[in-house]
Amino acid sequence: MTSLNILAQEADEPVDPGGPWWDWAFAWDILPDMLLAFLQYTLVVTVTGTIIAAVLGLIIAILIMVLPKPLAWIVRWASNFIRMTPIVVQLILLFWGFLWLDALTIGIVVFGVHYATYMAEVYRAGIESVPQGQWEATTALSMNPVRTWRKVVIPQALRSTIPSLGNYAISMFKDTPFLYAIGVTEMVTLAVGEIGGTTFRYNEAVTIAGLIFLAASYPTAILINRLEKRLAYAH
Repeated sequence: MTSLNILAQEADEPVDPGGPWWDWAFAWDILPDMLLAFLQYTLVVTVTGTIIAAVLGLIIAILIMVLPKPLAWIVRWASNFIRMTPIVVQLILLFWGFLWLDALTIGIVVFGVHYATYMAEVYRAGIESVPQGQWEATTALSMNPVRTWRKVVIPQALRSTIPSLGNYAISMFKDTPFLYAIGVTEMVTLAVGEIGGTTFRYNEAVTIAGLIFLAASYPTAILINRLEKRLAYAH
């Protein structure tokens, strides 16, 4: 039970939905619950899901490029199938298919795998942008495939993929409200479902949720831009 519900039960009169457009006292009352939902669910799913997506996406991209054509086709088909299926459908199917897992774990896995398919395409484009001369140089130096990928190909590919990878991380962050489909009360679900549904005041809760999203995503976009410039300068 949120502190808002406790306050509503203890108050002599319920929150007035017909009051002013913005009530600062009400906004300050719900802010701790909003921040807690952000830290417990929205941020956890975004950070963990992004790590999974970044690593798995790179693995998918490499597999598509190095596996024999029949196996590469299977990997590509599976990736396309996941990418073209709505994430909310994937959440619901896995939630009911793996009832022994908690909803937060399901959410992290689905977001990580779903966005890995997008990042795989970004990685693939970055790998294909590596000049052919770099590949030929590694062959001339008798470098083994693992060292070629680790020392030459992947570092160069990352320089051109950082902006797109960062944009997908921000997109994942903004897609976390879909977690409502499996019963995870993240920040927007709390704002619209519990707070708005209990008090019939949506302005403060929805506005605070939007401001928290902005406060988290805008600095992230700036950091990604700076990282891109630093990598370009290092190159």
